[in-house]
Amino acid sequence: MAGGTIDIWPLYLYHPGAVTVNFAIDRYASCVVEARSDSKIVLRSLDLGGEEVFPSLDALRATSTYRMPIAARAVRYFAPETGLTITTHSEAPAGAGISGSSALMIALASAMNRLNGSRRPIEKLREIAQNIESQVIRVPTGCQDYYPAMYGGVSAIELTEAGIRRKPIAIDFEDLNQRVVLAYTGAPRKSGINNWEVMKAHVDGDRAVHRNFDRIASIAAAMRLALERPDWNETARLLRDEWAHRRKNAPGISTPLIDRLVQVARPAGARAAKVCGAGGGGCVFFLVERGAGPRVAAAIEREGAQVLPVRVAPRGVQVRVGD
Repeated sequence: MAGGTIDIWPLYLYHPGAVTVNFAIDRYASCVVEARSDSKIVLRSLDLGGEEVFPSLDALRATSTYRMPIAARAVRYFAPETGLTITTHSEAPAGAGISGSSALMIALASAMNRLNGSRRPIEKLREIAQNIESQVIRVPTGCQDYYPAMYGGVSAIELTEAGIRRKPIAIDFEDLNQRVVLAYTGAPRKSGINNWEVMKAHVDGDRAVHRNFDRIASIAAAMRLALERPDWNETARLLRDEWAHRRKNAPGISTPLIDRLVQVARPAGARAAKVCGAGGGGCVFFLVERGAGPRVAAAIEREGAQVLPVRVAPRGVQVRVGD
């Protein structure tokens, strides 16, 4: 909802009181990890329809590129003592910008942690997952994407010199459910926010970028307070401010389709909207008048976008042990 990009270390250290605000939705990522009687490592993805097989852990480690890099890198790190078959599935569409890969990383790390009997706490698993994902995408990653999968609910993630702290925001989930519409516009092109370029400019002392992040931090802090009350008028105003600010500073974050969706959703009952993730496509989150969801969804679908039915996910990751 607010505070994206500032959660990349060390950017938040330059903006006292930095916080991000997000909520978990019931578009799940899952994995099944099965021990094998041989040494093979078999990686399968149900949503991608692919499979990758290695004769052993050593063979996987000797490979430089992977067709399924998230699962492969997780296996490299956790180093199981047996062969494994890992089957993954993500309900997030390609390039949706709703942290599908981060949720999958938390699922994989939690399952492998249980398999190995490591008993690492969930915050340590977040650190491991974030570092592994950075190895996959080859640029620094932010921390906030992992917290919905870790805890569920609505969160304020405080970014401080002493570390990262997640604080739940007490809110009526059903009330929020009545105010949310999520639209998928398709996989993004390459012209959204380039976090690495923004990060380099900030560290290099670009004053305009620094002012940009001051504004991002201010909006996120105010958004947290608005949700805690809750004040939906103020929440909508801040969401509009956040979107206008990001559009001005990164014009590639929007597309003609996204602009059209925002325009047609307003008379149907949308109060505010913003792109999820880096933009240039992916998902658009609409905050709507309570009960206006069906009207807004119909207006969006008439323009050719796909509405994804979502609700707040009240709980985070769960691990079950079977036969």
